[in-house]
Amino acid sequence: MALTPYMVIKGVVLRETETKEADKILTLLTAERGKLSVIARGARRKSCRYAACAQSLAYSEWTLYHKGGWYYANEGTTLALFDGLRADLDAMSLGFYFAELTEAVTTEESAAEELLRHLLNGLYALSALHRPLALVKAAFEWKLLSLAGYEPLVDSCAYCGCPEPLKPMLDVVQGVLRCQSCGAHESTLSMPLCRDSVAALRHIVYGDPKRLYSFTVGEEALGRLAGAAEAFVAVQLERRFQTLDFYKSLQPMKELSK
Repeated sequence: MALTPYMVIKGVVLRETETKEADKILTLLTAERGKLSVIARGARRKSCRYAACAQSLAYSEWTLYHKGGWYYANEGTTLALFDGLRADLDAMSLGFYFAELTEAVTTEESAAEELLRHLLNGLYALSALHRPLALVKAAFEWKLLSLAGYEPLVDSCAYCGCPEPLKPMLDVVQGVLRCQSCGAHESTLSMPLCRDSVAALRHIVYGDPKRLYSFTVGEEALGRLAGAAEAFVAVQLERRFQTLDFYKSLQPMKELSK
């Protein structure tokens, strides 16, 4: 897409940064340009006509103009605010994590249609599907990294070729499935799985994206799937996520409140 003085584009606010008295700098995820930094003048004022569009996780259509190397917001119309997500602190904190994680694997000035679609589906799942948050989180993490070029090989044991590995393990450094006894000396960090968690992982990685969250799995298998997902993200991206730390900090409080 060539640079023009004005541009209409749809995007999700991944991050908002307050600047000056009432302005924000927004980081948008767009299909056509990947990450896009936009100055939203006056967005912190209640009277701003696009204030609702300029909040984190809002999906909106923007009219932007380009000046001096920056994009500026001219008009905005909200397309989805994911109200169900905003009514639940756990879901909202996961939404912020999804946004931070997506930002980490997205580049500027590069098409990101699949990543945008995946983020929108994830936010919708948190907002309206009423699926277990741990399931949505794990499925989102595995599929996002697969779309970003880190897809694990989970069709069979990477060493012996067994389609149903014995005591399956996921090597989170190499991104391969293995039997517990296969490649044990070569593996530096592997997470234990089970038959059900392997089946769920294959559904996530190889299945129809439109049915990403339409699976069920027992509590123990979900715990293994989720633990492997978190380890895989940490190893492959080599960083921590403050939003994930915040989400996890809520869980002990949730247990105490039961």
